[in-house]
Amino acid sequence: MKNGKNPTLRQKQALRYVKLNPNDWLVYKVEPGQIYIQHRFTGKTRSIPA
Repeated sequence: MKNGKNPTLRQKQALRYVKLNPNDWLVYKVEPGQIYIQHRFTGKTRSIPA
């Protein structure tokens, strides 16, 4: 898996919308309609709607 990147402003807004703290998540893949994120400390992965 590629290294995660810090989320952009719009991605941070999407993370807040699903009640996640943007400071704890890294974006590792972006597709139309989906953002794939990885937790900064635990490594857990999730996908959220974009």
